[in-house]
Amino acid sequence: MTDTSHTHFFTLLTQQVKDWATELGFDGVGITDTDLTVPAQHLQEWLGNGYHGDMQWMADHGDMRYTPESLLPSTQRVISVRMNYLPLDSTHIKTLKSPEKAYIARYALGRDYHKLVRKRLATLAKHINTAAIEAGLTPPTQRGFVDSAPVMERPLAQKAGLGWTGKHTLIINKEAGSWFFLGEVYTSLPLIPDTQQETDHCGSCTACLKVCPTDAFPKPYTLDARRCISYLTIENKGSIPKEFREPIGNRVFGCDDCQAICPWNKYAHTTNEGDFAPRHALDNSDLVALFLWDETTFLKNTEGSPLRRIGYDGWQRNLAVGLGNAPSSPAIINALESQYDSSSEMVKEHIEWAIEQQQIPNRRRKRKIKAPNLNIEKITIL
Repeated sequence: MTDTSHTHFFTLLTQQVKDWATELGFDGVGITDTDLTVPAQHLQEWLGNGYHGDMQWMADHGDMRYTPESLLPSTQRVISVRMNYLPLDSTHIKTLKSPEKAYIARYALGRDYHKLVRKRLATLAKHINTAAIEAGLTPPTQRGFVDSAPVMERPLAQKAGLGWTGKHTLIINKEAGSWFFLGEVYTSLPLIPDTQQETDHCGSCTACLKVCPTDAFPKPYTLDARRCISYLTIENKGSIPKEFREPIGNRVFGCDDCQAICPWNKYAHTTNEGDFAPRHALDNSDLVALFLWDETTFLKNTEGSPLRRIGYDGWQRNLAVGLGNAPSSPAIINALESQYDSSSEMVKEHIEWAIEQQQIPNRRRKRKIKAPNLNIEKITIL
């Protein structure tokens, strides 16, 4: 293969990769090189400040996280994809404003995205492999990743042109908002990288920073995970610190406030993936009803769901906090008391706190729900 034909082949293959990705249901695709020098410096600073909390895996694996060729030898390019997950007719604001309801992060309402996205990335890699072999090339070294290995997916997505990093640290796409999953294929093939990156369009807007119930952003573009509700209700395996329990409100698995308030999500696209549709009415369930699930019911109703990740104890812990923040009700106290004896010591601690909260006479709720009331039309963005 001559230099000219070599360049022509990879130019055509690069376009084919994007066409295949679209056919496989991905809503965006870009290609980038493997240089993560600047993001690596930011990562080290973030880790040095202890913002990762107990997520030691963020600091493990040496330089694999920011040196793709260390994770998969011979990697030259990274194919970055995004897939929308916001359910059609999502009622996230309504649910968040209903303190007797359980709020579950929108990404976790349906099937676990890892398997779905990984399977499609594997198909994409297979198409690429076949094309390379048919062209007489050595089979490329390739591997797909979906939030399951030391991969800096957001910096890679930004470099690939899929969007910019917002002040809430998530990737925002100017035409599609931020309600999407990311995935990657590392490949040894010298595909043509996308050179046009999206500039930062956050402007003077600080809505995501101000709306955070637990003040988890020490400064723009920096998240202190130790204060983040997603960390506290998912990654955290122990007790939830008392200072965060009331601000958590009815958020029992993750938090979407910083996305819900973002002006760019006026342009968010809903998903066409049936697997991401809410299961078991989890987008509109009462806290009491979910709290009364026994472990068998929990395991049955969360099969193939991201909710399985926190286990039954984590589920009960989070729901107890939600019940403690709900309007005072004898039915809630009865539900809490009915589960006490069969609960673990960790869950008992949160049940005791919840009962105390329920018994405070004429108490005023200080639930911090600003997203639905902010006039995003008045926010200055670029």
